[in-house]
Amino acid sequence: MLILIAGPYRSGTGDDPEKMAANLKVLEAPSHALFKAGHIPMIGEWVALPVWHAAGGREIGDALYEEIFHPTAHRLLQLCEGVLRLPGASKGADNDVKIATERGIPVWYRLQDVPGVV
Repeated sequence: MLILIAGPYRSGTGDDPEKMAANLKVLEAPSHALFKAGHIPMIGEWVALPVWHAAGGREIGDALYEEIFHPTAHRLLQLCEGVLRLPGASKGADNDVKIATERGIPVWYRLQDVPGVV
């Protein structure tokens, strides 16, 4: 399955790039376990960041950022077959869960609950 890993990225960072990078590492942490279980892990920022940079993005939270980041996750949810929601406050991740639930896409809150993960 293509599984979206959702959790805090920008939330609680004050837009500090180092804190955001640390949050991305937390999002990436379960990716190997998902891969070993036969899944393809996906994180919205893996797609949104290069698109934002290619479009000329310079300042976190600017209009271009807003135009690209959350819509990227929404588009990915048209392809994903599951969502792994990691702990932590995040309006974006909460919205991903809401969309997934509305679409009947399974949402897991613990890595070990994802099918095939041991």
